[in-house]
Amino acid sequence: MPLRTREPPLTDAPASPPAHGVAGWPFGAAAPGASRPATLPDGRPWPRIRVVTWVGAGADPRETAASVLHQDYPELRHDLVPSRALGRAYGEAVLADPACDAVLWLGAGDLLAPGALAALALEAALTGAAAVAGLRVLFADTVLALDIPGLAGAGAQSGVPFTGGEVLWMRDALRRPAILDADGHLDAPAAWSALPASARGRIGRPVLLQRVSGVPAARVEGLSIVSLTGTGTQGGAGVAQRRLADALALAGHRVTSLALSDRPEAAEWTDGFPQAEAAIEAARPDLVLAGNLHGATRSLDVVGRLARRGPTALVLHDLFPLTGRCCHPRDCTRAATGCDATCPGPDEYPELAPGRIAGMHARKRAVLAAPSGPWLLANSDWTLARAQELAPSGTPATKIRLAFPTATFRPGDRAELRRRLGLPDGDVLILISAVIIDGPDKGFSDLRAALRAVARPGVGVVAIGRLDDPARLGVPNLFAPGLIADEEILAAWYGACDLHVTASRHETLGQTPIEAGLCGVPTLAYRTSGLTSAVIDGVSGRLVPMKPGALAQALAQLVDDAGARARLGAFARIALESRHSPAAAALSLDAIFRARGLLTDTARPVFAPAMLGHFPFAAERQPGAAGTVPAPSRPLVRRLRRAKQMVLGRRMPLFVRRCLYLAGTLRRSVP
Repeated sequence: MPLRTREPPLTDAPASPPAHGVAGWPFGAAAPGASRPATLPDGRPWPRIRVVTWVGAGADPRETAASVLHQDYPELRHDLVPSRALGRAYGEAVLADPACDAVLWLGAGDLLAPGALAALALEAALTGAAAVAGLRVLFADTVLALDIPGLAGAGAQSGVPFTGGEVLWMRDALRRPAILDADGHLDAPAAWSALPASARGRIGRPVLLQRVSGVPAARVEGLSIVSLTGTGTQGGAGVAQRRLADALALAGHRVTSLALSDRPEAAEWTDGFPQAEAAIEAARPDLVLAGNLHGATRSLDVVGRLARRGPTALVLHDLFPLTGRCCHPRDCTRAATGCDATCPGPDEYPELAPGRIAGMHARKRAVLAAPSGPWLLANSDWTLARAQELAPSGTPATKIRLAFPTATFRPGDRAELRRRLGLPDGDVLILISAVIIDGPDKGFSDLRAALRAVARPGVGVVAIGRLDDPARLGVPNLFAPGLIADEEILAAWYGACDLHVTASRHETLGQTPIEAGLCGVPTLAYRTSGLTSAVIDGVSGRLVPMKPGALAQALAQLVDDAGARARLGAFARIALESRHSPAAAALSLDAIFRARGLLTDTARPVFAPAMLGHFPFAAERQPGAAGTVPAPSRPLVRRLRRAKQMVLGRRMPLFVRRCLYLAGTLRRSVP
């Protein structure tokens, strides 16, 4: 469908950075990203979109028109219509137009954000939503806030007001009795509220830039929240907890981060944390958001005490709260019937003496079953299903979105990244990434077999994470930078690769597939556990059945198909930015806070201006975090660890644990 060419010439580009915070937009190029594929993931054509801009007297539509022209969306018609020409007949003609699949009303002076149409259209295609809304950037002389329409309250009118441009309406939404005002505008609040909740979609990225005189009143009154971890925010689960806390702070909440302990060697014998608990008591928070506690304790006793004092939520970064000891039961069924001394891995982290496992499982279940017990927050559909299966009946459990720094993990110039990192320019580079690459839950033997099956000149492997003996992989052309604690550097390594592969079978979600996808790199994984949420099959990567040779066969196909990799990588960036930005995570939690009565119906979610900096097209991007993983071990430590693994494997016998506990106690007793 051709673009109407009635737009004025694009001249008089602003000389200074625009007030809306997007560098050079709409007359310059936005931040680089993967090109939009020619068709939808399933091969269907992209929906044909008709954008209607009404132009009042004295309005200047040039920037509006430029923002539409620069959408990289050829299946588009843009009508600039004088307000006097609008009317009910015109509006009904737009709704009935058989040549368009979706409509967006856009006021003159308002701007579509970079990539808005592709993000809205892809979400509609993936979910079947009849209408999809995105974030609105409110600005005057500078960015004032971000919000999203149609949220809060029992009716659409009590939430953020609709002003046009925030919502893409599919024809299915417009086949209902025409909801038009006398001027021919769509009555967006009425149209939105007429849709069932299942037909309304939302994405957590900006789609509209709108000049306003000030931030509307009645914004959410932020909660006081304590984000609680066991020993801090290093490592996968710790990073995930920290990112959730950061997202909540951007949503206007007052967040304090605390750790229970700095003594991981004492976790097996520690259930009380007087200093941390006193600090939480003094803070009198509206909510304690706890997660990744097993580094400090093997029980949930502290969670039970906190829940008796006030609302407490427990994020399931793993399944530890639902078992007697372990983080992932694997093929063990004891967690469903009652963990006990027959546990197959009591000496594996998080270790616990066999005789204590049954009692610990009973104590955990008592905490979860208590009337004042915590509510569980699951990071994927699979984790939610496991929580409902393993937790005591009636334990509240809800799915949330995890937050990712979507401006740090972004596509870049792959050739330039390779030059910077000293990687070969023409090779197909396969990425593997984990804090401990050869960890027991990462499917190392399957991964090694798949990589060896495609090993040849022109194919390289990049291994990010702890790998004490790189020779165990047995592949040529191996690049092993080790643990990378800086997110900006980590994103550069991701973006320099062509394909990410994991053989893990036990993930509540899987953060590395999402980080890779945000960088435009697709993931190949098994169709199992939380990976079925982290990898959108056929969109952000491919999922294969867990059977011998399946991973190797699919890896060989993708290594040989550059077009498929590019297509999947482009979709991965669009879809995952919409679903896993800090804004998307905060909105998922906002809905739970309202359902639990922590926020009022009339309050509306408004994000701080800094939220815009979490998208790559922002003029001022938020920097990535550092210190996300422990510092690399010294060579002597690596050698000792390898020797220990040769003798004991991944096990840590009880007598060794007791020695480490005593050594830690003595070390702290010496002034």
